Amino acid sequence: MECLVRQDFDPNWDEFVYAHSEGTFFHLWGWRDVLTGSFGYEPYYLCAEERGKIHGILPLFLVRSLLFGRSVITIPLGVYGGPVATTDRAEAALLQMAHDITQKHRARYLEIRGNPYRIRESWASENHNSHRYKEKNLYVTFIAEIDPDPDVNMSRIPRKQRRMIRQGQKNGLRAVIDNSRLREWYDVYAESVRNLGTPVYGFAYFQSLVEKFGQQCSVLLVEFKNKVIAAVLSFLYKDQILPYYGGALRDCFHLAPNDFMYWELMSYGAANGYRIFDFGRSKKGTGSYDFKKHWGFEPRPLPYWYQSMNGHPVPDTSPLNPKLQWAIRIWRNLPLALTKGLGPHISRHIP
Repeated sequence: MECLVRQDFDPNWDEFVYAHSEGTFFHLWGWRDVLTGSFGYEPYYLCAEERGKIHGILPLFLVRSLLFGRSVITIPLGVYGGPVATTDRAEAALLQMAHDITQKHRARYLEIRGNPYRIRESWASENHNSHRYKEKNLYVTFIAEIDPDPDVNMSRIPRKQRRMIRQGQKNGLRAVIDNSRLREWYDVYAESVRNLGTPVYGFAYFQSLVEKFGQQCSVLLVEFKNKVIAAVLSFLYKDQILPYYGGALRDCFHLAPNDFMYWELMSYGAANGYRIFDFGRSKKGTGSYDFKKHWGFEPRPLPYWYQSMNGHPVPDTSPLNPKLQWAIRIWRNLPLALTKGLGPHISRHIP
């Protein structure tokens, strides 16, 4: 089995990802260009081949962070990752090269992000555990089926959540899907993540996403009296719809904009042939975890795996880390314009 580092786009890469049941939107080649151009991360797109045929892929990035040191991650900013392979042999070759790359750059750790669509035996089992991966069970993901019939979808949502959706409808909220209004989406999103105490990514990153993935990105805006009060940028992949970057204005929460927004997105998915609503990753014990549970979605484990190099501890970059609470409190109270200016310079160091 030959393991190569792909530098130039090979259409067989995405073809392999689409064809494999464990391929996710975050394994697609387009992320290589977006993350390299927007954040300067160094890509290593590993491909296991035999007789010219792909048997496995693993997208990696070397991240140089002023906050957390050097690391190798699959993949930064993506919630899913890990090797996608047809054989244990191909998978082992990919993981060995990932280990070698991490050592070569003297990175502190190698991080393999989880994959909820994985059906094969865990690569971190004894078969592949010679390099001592450690499991972190901080995250879960929420995935449910979408029915073509909106009445069926509504009936699956718990009564209290249905009442919130109808409250948004009664308040006269209106949903619009329009990728040309990315700037309006960004303004709402930036304010929302500021209120959570999180540095926002730069607008250019999201422009790059929409330009690279085109119709696989969808911008949904929620309007109230012609004002955008909530918005979400979603990814469309195979039969899946993944709301990924979303938020709402805090002073409009009483209008139930989030509940209305995700119902409208689910309805859009149902009407356009999407059959999986992937609500995405959440940390246990957070507000987003509770919100998704209230929709009747059951959490699925999403373990991440880490391999520490030379005894270096793996840094805790989670907002739940007590050591970061002071920074979160300060950030929440900064002027929005300041957080838009500073956020992109900080966020690139938090992969």
